[in-house]
Amino acid sequence: MFSWKETFTITMILFAVIDIIGSIPIIVDLRSKMGHIQSEKATIVAAIIMISFLFVGEEILNLIGIDANSFAVAGAFVLFFLALEMILGIRLYKEDNPSTASIVPIAFPLIAGAGTMTTLLSLRAEYEKINIIVAILINIILVYTVLKLSGKIEKLLGSNGLGVIRKIFGVILLAIAVKLFAANVKGLLN
Repeated sequence: MFSWKETFTITMILFAVIDIIGSIPIIVDLRSKMGHIQSEKATIVAAIIMISFLFVGEEILNLIGIDANSFAVAGAFVLFFLALEMILGIRLYKEDNPSTASIVPIAFPLIAGAGTMTTLLSLRAEYEKINIIVAILINIILVYTVLKLSGKIEKLLGSNGLGVIRKIFGVILLAIAVKLFAANVKGLLN
């Protein structure tokens, strides 16, 4: 049954995990290296990945012998390293000869990464699917808007403003990674 309250809660959780505002510095950097990012392609692919994973993610993991706790811990590590990149200003992810940044790394893993997918599995256990789908679509609209306006946002905030936002969201992402790890490592040890 559809609920605006649940949808709002899920939207906020996904917004924090996707962290598109905190990713603006990464997007700006990728745009400067590639010259162009296909915003429509990136958001559509991310939406397809997230909605597909909502319905068949757990089955796919079971098929290859990975439980949700293992996937969540792996997602926590990915988020942890992304957060370190943001906080320390270092670069861990390197793409060999990237021709476009629309699919990798923007659609996956930046928007629909392991953290987002793990969160979707957790949300599926707690909330109605219709509310999760609406929350995904709301976030996709926000992601598309940020991708389209990243150049203007960069000019508005300046490099110092982007640096501050990147560090703040890096700390938030680090906290989410630690929480995700702590919540799921117990399941691995049992």
